[in-house]
Amino acid sequence: MKGMVLAIGTIVVAVSLSYGLGFASAASSATATATKVGAASSSLGQILVDSHGRTLYLFAKDKKGKSACSGACAAYWPPLLARGKPHAVAGVKASLLGRTRRADGRMQVTYRHHPLYRYAGDTSKGQLNGQGLNDFGGYWWVLSPTGNKIT
Repeated sequence: MKGMVLAIGTIVVAVSLSYGLGFASAASSATATATKVGAASSSLGQILVDSHGRTLYLFAKDKKGKSACSGACAAYWPPLLARGKPHAVAGVKASLLGRTRRADGRMQVTYRHHPLYRYAGDTSKGQLNGQGLNDFGGYWWVLSPTGNKIT
């Protein structure tokens, strides 16, 4: 009986250790993957894109670097979030990247103090379906690598 308890105890420890190491590995790889912002060519010229090539937008209703988009708005216009410092790639100035705290406590990537969003209607890279839309009380614009809205 004592041998059986010892064997079960050993199995429990082994499973717990395997699970814990797997969880730690997943957590470290998740934090190692930084949010990236780059530039890409489009019919509007050079625009900001996320790491998957999806167009990034600003919301004209945002003020002083703070997001005015939450709830249903954030479902249609998902904020670009970052756990750590965002990284600039391909034609984007790192000095213009930053983060702002959303009302829910998560950190949203900013570019030239504009909180950045994707549009749910853009289903693949290169699409500009959100450009110029008047949604949720304000206009949505694509950004250039200088941080200016493209109208």
